Amino acid sequence: MFAIIPPSYCILFGIFCLIAYPLLRHICHVFATRLALRHVPGPTSPSAIWGVEWLLYHDSPGVHYVDWHARYGKIVKLIGAFGHPVLSITDRRAISFILGEAAYNFPKPHGVRAWFKALVGEGILWIEGKDHHEIHRRHIAPALSQQSVRNFLPVFYETSAIVASYWSKTLDQTTFDYAEIEVTDWAGRFALDTIGRAAFSFDFKALSDGPNGLAEALDGLTNNENRLSSFYMRALFWVFPSILKIGKKGNMIRQTKRELGEISSQLLADTRAADDPASNTLLAMMLRSPTGPDMTEEYVVAQMRTIISAAYETVSAVIAWVLYELAVHPDVQQQLRDEVSFPGDPSYEQLMNKFPLLDAILLETLRLHPAILENHHVAAETISVSLSEPLPGADVPQLVIPKGTIISIPVNVLHTDKHIWGPDANMFRPERWGEPSQEKTSLRRELLAFSEGPRSCIGKTFAMVEIKALIITLTRQFSFASPYDIEAFQSFVIRPRIKGHGSSSLPLLVRRV
Repeated sequence: MFAIIPPSYCILFGIFCLIAYPLLRHICHVFATRLALRHVPGPTSPSAIWGVEWLLYHDSPGVHYVDWHARYGKIVKLIGAFGHPVLSITDRRAISFILGEAAYNFPKPHGVRAWFKALVGEGILWIEGKDHHEIHRRHIAPALSQQSVRNFLPVFYETSAIVASYWSKTLDQTTFDYAEIEVTDWAGRFALDTIGRAAFSFDFKALSDGPNGLAEALDGLTNNENRLSSFYMRALFWVFPSILKIGKKGNMIRQTKRELGEISSQLLADTRAADDPASNTLLAMMLRSPTGPDMTEEYVVAQMRTIISAAYETVSAVIAWVLYELAVHPDVQQQLRDEVSFPGDPSYEQLMNKFPLLDAILLETLRLHPAILENHHVAAETISVSLSEPLPGADVPQLVIPKGTIISIPVNVLHTDKHIWGPDANMFRPERWGEPSQEKTSLRRELLAFSEGPRSCIGKTFAMVEIKALIITLTRQFSFASPYDIEAFQSFVIRPRIKGHGSSSLPLLVRRV
């Protein structure tokens, strides 16, 4: 006779297997990878559970990467949560290979892709594989080309003028000759309305008075990183991506995706109903694309969510940092004002070629304040990577990266490398871009703010031109000063905030000129 096992025991055994199997697989992977990378130098893990994640979360963004690479060299082995190894790489030869020739052998890690899928859907930031990615890129690229951006320029000036108008109104309402204006808020509103009007011919009304549901959802999702729950999610999603679905943060992700989806679906319906063959909006050009998969609502909405979210986060952060650097360098601010003070709005050609100081200020800001601090990838297969120089104790400049190893490229370390940028690499000095000793095109190649290779940022020109339009508009009419100590903090992007505060904040004293 066989004993009858109660159904409850069977259920418990099934649950145990569901948990135990992925955990056992993770342990085996961690052990094998750490064994294969045992010759790579790196710091001792400060925590058996969290690895270096607690340090990265609580201290100034990027500061530990600078220290680790100064101590251990261009290839550093780090230990993340639950023991998973991470290779932090600043070797330029290896980076060029990972982002260029072998880009599709180093996709985004599973946790990063899970984040994008949960937030925006299966758009261009989520998709992997050369063929699929190129199809997605072909759908979007025409609407973000130089010619398209040239056509969008009036929109950039229009939204810039709206910001300036509100700032003037604020100054009219004060008894002083200045007003304290929260710049990060306006930078986000500007970025959101600009992408809405230019890419979709739609006014999100982020620059109007009153609350804005979409702006609040986007801001709330990535601007509240001082909570302990945010640490747990950031530390664990590399190993357990399902954590993105739980808790308050999971609810915020779903809310933001829902807000973006409802607006995108309505825009799609309106564009299809209009059926305007002359429309040059991003959405209309996507729908007219002759290549790729069927333009299902799910596919198009995922791309729209992606574009809106990316344009909001990165552009708003860069705008805030540009205004901050101008505020704390009044001499540079005045020199820029002198350069751009002439009647009329500059043309596209003038924006691209006539303002060397404006170019230098923007490039120097991107160098010191890259919106995305770390570029993450994972080895899709075990692969050998050539290095500029051998690892300590090795004879051959080669590194074998095991399959499944997460790779981090710390952009701030590369952007402040004194061998490239000189002994004042940590200083804001725009004139370095025009010095005879520096080849400008060479320095541009060293910037990774928009990544590089076949998966570099497709919206780079759009972002650079809209930022230039806003900075020119504001600098002509206002001067800025910073009355507070400002520090960087890590949200989804690197934002400024008043030192010691929780969320992003950049209040500047604004005066008319």
